[in-house]
Amino acid sequence: QVQLVESGGGLVQPGGSLRLSCAASGNIFGFGAMGWFRQAPGKERELIAYITSGGNTVYVDSMKGRFTISRDTAKNTVYLQMNSLKPEDTAVYYCNTVSQIWRWGQGTQVTVSS
Repeated sequence: QVQLVESGGGLVQPGGSLRLSCAASGNIFGFGAMGWFRQAPGKERELIAYITSGGNTVYVDSMKGRFTISRDTAKNTVYLQMNSLKPEDTAVYYCNTVSQIWRWGQGTQVTVSS
């Protein structure tokens, strides 16, 4: 069982940036696309971006142009660069395969507020 550890969250003002990291204890790139999910208070967890085994990236519409997903296969790490943050981006952010095969990590809290 791979362990996923998300980090890099924090409190940021609207318009600010954060870079999230998802470090895995083992190889995660042989199991399909890796994604970033988020769960806002009172809402379901949702997939917001993913990177395929071939390196292609996909984003939900509201993230396009603001968020960038990337990976370092040698480090078994996935990143999410978040720019132009908005209050509605406030949530706990998680990583997992798109098919959600790994146990969820603790997530990292992102709070966007002035």
